[in-house]
Amino acid sequence: MVEKLLTEMINKGNEDAVEKTIKRSVEILNVEDGILDDITEIEIKKQLLVPEPEDREGYLKMKEKTPARIGIWRAGPRYKTETSLRFRADHAAAQDAVFSYVNEEYIKENNLVPIATLCKDKDEYITRPDLGRKFTEDTVKFLKDNFRKNAKVQIVVGDGLSSSAIEANLGDILPALKQGLKVYGIDTPEVIFVKHCRVPAMDVIGEATGAEVICLLVGERPGLVTAESMSAYIAYKPTVNMPEAKRTVVSNIHKGGTPPVEAGAHIAELIKFMLDKKASGIDLRL
Repeated sequence: MVEKLLTEMINKGNEDAVEKTIKRSVEILNVEDGILDDITEIEIKKQLLVPEPEDREGYLKMKEKTPARIGIWRAGPRYKTETSLRFRADHAAAQDAVFSYVNEEYIKENNLVPIATLCKDKDEYITRPDLGRKFTEDTVKFLKDNFRKNAKVQIVVGDGLSSSAIEANLGDILPALKQGLKVYGIDTPEVIFVKHCRVPAMDVIGEATGAEVICLLVGERPGLVTAESMSAYIAYKPTVNMPEAKRTVVSNIHKGGTPPVEAGAHIAELIKFMLDKKASGIDLRL
């Protein structure tokens, strides 16, 4: 198709010009065996597209400080093709993170106990946030019958608005969190996984299990910087309809923000402090 279009554009019969143009296009796009490199694999903080910058090192140091798209240059009044494609690719990754599901095999491999809110699918989850914080009576009964009563800490994992965040971070943050709690002599029951999860779903789980502290690890709304950001919402004795100010939040957990292993250790320390002070959110004096 490319060859046909180039032939029509350059001139029929001018095979040499067509061949040279195709060869040059392959070199620029770095095509091998007809496969393009994944543009999202490029580290955007290390990429400088400005031709012959006056202070290259200064430019790169500035890019290290921010995920903003600076140093991208232009083609006339427009973005360069590579910049435009990267923008669209990152936007597509964000959409995929919202509308895809955490793999069921991944849930089993990590020994998570799956439950689901009242949402039937992703469309309802997006349009009806209220249903993402409620469970059926059978699910609440399941929680009461199958989980340790009045545990010190109950860990919950929710897909939230990014399934990618769960699969990218859980394998590192969960062992670090459990190990950190174990150091403080705190044993945790089986971890709950909530499908179609909104943050206040943790309050229902708190009331059903009677856990002293609920820690919810949830996928956050993805953006163009990353689709893999996770947050931890932690509350001391949460109750349904409690004020949001009662929650303590650790956000921006991903490889480009707070590394998941580091976040797990910090959250364990924070939970121990909550148990000692019997408070969370604005009631907790750090």
